[in-house]
Amino acid sequence: MARQLDEQIAGRFPIGQRLRVLDVGMGRGTQALRLARAGHKVTGLEQDRVLIAAARQALDGEPEGIRERMRIIEGDGRDTGVHFLPGSFDVVLCHGVLMHVEEPDPLLAGLARMLAPGGLLSLLVRNGDAPAMRPGLCGDWAGALAAFDTTAHLPHARTDSDGGGPVRVGTEPRADRLAQLTATLAGIGAPLQSWYGVRVFCDTALECAEPPADLGMLLAVEERAGRTDPYRGVAALLHLCGVRG
Repeated sequence: MARQLDEQIAGRFPIGQRLRVLDVGMGRGTQALRLARAGHKVTGLEQDRVLIAAARQALDGEPEGIRERMRIIEGDGRDTGVHFLPGSFDVVLCHGVLMHVEEPDPLLAGLARMLAPGGLLSLLVRNGDAPAMRPGLCGDWAGALAAFDTTAHLPHARTDSDGGGPVRVGTEPRADRLAQLTATLAGIGAPLQSWYGVRVFCDTALECAEPPADLGMLLAVEERAGRTDPYRGVAALLHLCGVRG
């Protein structure tokens, strides 16, 4: 996902431009810190105090220049209008958050308002078009049958969207369909420009499993599959990129 995000940023902004980035539901700050290290000015918004503490601890270990480029605010993604003025950011990330919001459209509209013209909105969502894939590949035939007609929480669903473990504990993640999100993004003035699949082949791996010795090859295969039809359409997660008109 990081490679996909870097590709979108490189394709839409001049090389070397220091971007204003908002990471809504930043979790432990994996993506926020990575972008701050790249020279961008990053604001992380998070409501879970345990995750905020983990992000602050990680930030404290960074050089002063990086610490100065990143700030962390306790808050809900639906309160962006309280914290920021419209058009305040060049890039808005919302990764692994929509799956925990029952009515995502108001949240998405608020995020779009935060974008400056030409700004990039990056969403990571559960794929509502392929919920039967993981239980089916795991041999859970009853679970697979139950999954065909729902976008609701399923026991096989994983929510570790930022690479740092579960981003929300004790909630039931729902899923979103590509067609519906495409229509929503068009309606809020940030139409879909590109989309990718995330975790096409490795979603059945145990969350406690050690990285394989051939991790580089695995990532290369996942990256290729995530941009190639029909593979990306059955990924566990979808990475959607909209651009503010």
